[in-house]
Amino acid sequence: MTNEEKRQDIMEVDEYSAKCPACFASIKFNPENGNLKCPYCHHEEHIPEADLEADEEVEELDFHSAEARSSFRWGEEKKIVICDSCSAELVYDALKVASVCPYCGSNHVMPSSTEHSLAPNGIVPFQITMEQANQNFKQWIKGRWFAPNEAKKSAKAGAFTGIYIPYWTFDTKTASQYTARYGKHRTVYDKDGKPQTVTDWYRTKGFYQEFIDDHLVLGSTRYDGHILKKVEPFNVKACKPFQNDYLQGFIAERYSVGLEDGWKIAKDEIHDYLRYQITQHIIFRHRADVVKNLRFSTVHSNITYKYLMLPLWLSTFTFKDKRYQFMVNGQTGKVGGEYPVSAIKVTIAILIFIIIAIALYFGIENS
Repeated sequence: MTNEEKRQDIMEVDEYSAKCPACFASIKFNPENGNLKCPYCHHEEHIPEADLEADEEVEELDFHSAEARSSFRWGEEKKIVICDSCSAELVYDALKVASVCPYCGSNHVMPSSTEHSLAPNGIVPFQITMEQANQNFKQWIKGRWFAPNEAKKSAKAGAFTGIYIPYWTFDTKTASQYTARYGKHRTVYDKDGKPQTVTDWYRTKGFYQEFIDDHLVLGSTRYDGHILKKVEPFNVKACKPFQNDYLQGFIAERYSVGLEDGWKIAKDEIHDYLRYQITQHIIFRHRADVVKNLRFSTVHSNITYKYLMLPLWLSTFTFKDKRYQFMVNGQTGKVGGEYPVSAIKVTIAILIFIIIAIALYFGIENS
């Protein structure tokens, strides 16, 4: 690629680099007070109109009118940017929408929107600092009962990466027609006078409506979903209208699970949720004890979505030459992750369980 071609690629990048007015270094978002803070001279800047936006809700967008609905395949596109502070040339994946120059710390933000993608319209700013995340990790590892004592004492977090990860939220009105059978238990006595439970079964059908508000779907395929579930939930009611200022000093990732695929995931999860809700509705309506053979179909209407950036701290720790990943919720500080397990502690727990089970068994037999 010629220098001219590189320059044309660079022109496609919408760089946003907040500069400290005191020393002209790159300024970063400070989770402690919501301002921009210079890490060198400690000068702070108030984010413009942040107070006015505090009571402003993030707009719900109409699902069917969205233009970019498909998913991205990670790494198919690259962008080249040049650091305007030290002239380093950096190559980014197209889905990474913000980053920091590894040489001088200058902030670079990739375009929030291209002809192939939607722009985020909401963000939950970091409220947990890196120091707080580290302290929460130490408390978390100490509380893992099955972790070796040596790991609890020696485990130290590696470098933390603060990243905004993409999420979709969906609102929808649901209307469900259902059929099912419900049962009511009653007690009868056999010829020896011993009680037995029998169930009388009845057929039912009906109509169930519920509004689903802010159903959350991860917009990325890069993260361990099992760990991520441990640090959820996020309070999306606290999200603010998107501003580039909140990204300063952090990485942000553009979605790789598109709007259409995100809605398919949401529909499956909402279907499971409605199954539980309709079951409870039937039990309450008929004062039933059990429900079976539930079948229902659902119509969704007034579907809206938001594309949000939610904060997460990522890190690892090493124990006996093995690396374990963990995450810290950047809004709540909740920690989740992998950790080593002591075989001795697991064996002791199993033996205790067996002893208790045997004691209960003989206690019941002798009563």
